[in-house]
Amino acid sequence: MYRLVIQPNALDELEAAYEWLRQRAPDAAANWFNGFVDALQQLKTVPESFGLVPDIRDVPYPIRQLLYGKRQHKYRAFFTTVGNEVHVLHIRHGARRTWRPKNLPRFD
Repeated sequence: MYRLVIQPNALDELEAAYEWLRQRAPDAAANWFNGFVDALQQLKTVPESFGLVPDIRDVPYPIRQLLYGKRQHKYRAFFTTVGNEVHVLHIRHGARRTWRPKNLPRFD
């Protein structure tokens, strides 16, 4: 089993998405947040079952993605595995433009 590590910026992005939703749909926000956190827990057991991100190139390690949500409301959690850890690097709404990773953490 892998250890799940959510990088500080990814946690900030998840919290910002929750806040945005809470202001617009307060009744749905907690369910959405808890569902996303539950989905991230899948990464502890089968991270390699999630696909590589095809539109991200020239990075020092493979980046995979977990999709959460339905249709136009999908979010993408970008992650990589290092040893027995899964590092969530970035979270963004699926409708946003392609993520261009900068200043990725180093795992030596």
